[in-house]
Amino acid sequence: MSKIKDAIKNSGKAFVPFITGGDPDLDTTLKLILAMQEAGADVIEVGIPFSDPIAEGSVIQEADLRALEGGTTTDKLFDALKTIKNDVKIPLVFMTYANVIFKYGSAKFMERCVESGISGIIVPDCPYEEREEFCHYCEKNNIDYIPLIAPTSKERIKDIAKSANGFVYVVSSLGVTGVRENITTDLKSMIDLVKEVTDVPAVVGFGISTPDKAAEICKVADGAIVGSAIVKIIAEYGKESITPIYDFVKSMKTAIMNVK
Repeated sequence: MSKIKDAIKNSGKAFVPFITGGDPDLDTTLKLILAMQEAGADVIEVGIPFSDPIAEGSVIQEADLRALEGGTTTDKLFDALKTIKNDVKIPLVFMTYANVIFKYGSAKFMERCVESGISGIIVPDCPYEEREEFCHYCEKNNIDYIPLIAPTSKERIKDIAKSANGFVYVVSSLGVTGVRENITTDLKSMIDLVKEVTDVPAVVGFGISTPDKAAEICKVADGAIVGSAIVKIIAEYGKESITPIYDFVKSMKTAIMNVK
């Protein structure tokens, strides 16, 4: 049974905020996770800071650099998350890259995910055809491997969706993460293809920055993921970002919770 899938299914419409682990420091990261949970987040995505995050735009790249320069490592992030494991009642998901897992050791990485309360992983630079490099270890440790589909996935969407656990991450538009003025992709057609082959939720990310935009997305999707808009607030307020992030997450969840 997937804790992530259940959380999204039970949410009505899910709000999934993203933060970079260790930005501005690990203590603030833990406070932010608990604040976002209290504000109504259904799942929280935590980025493992990495020197070459190819799916990320400048906002999250800069957050990664701040975290790395501040001394955050994968081990330190695991250790920090473990300290709040019993206080976090919603699923946590890692956004990371193949190199991070390979360097750490796939078996050890997934075991530490379990120890630290991580329920799923997203690996944006791992092609669908190579997912078994990680899926074996995910299955062994009951970790959901969450695939991404993009506007360019086309005929591969159904195949990718069939393999999904937790949720299908629907990338709203081409390019890297970041705030966008308009999302013009035909998301409904992409999500319809997902729904033909699985009951795993379809959650949209990339470019969503306002409550109105999140509500619009949730008319066709099971939830919305917001990263860059949140990371911008953290960049502005640093250690004082707890209340602004709580208010932002609450406004986003309020906007989508009654969407049909």
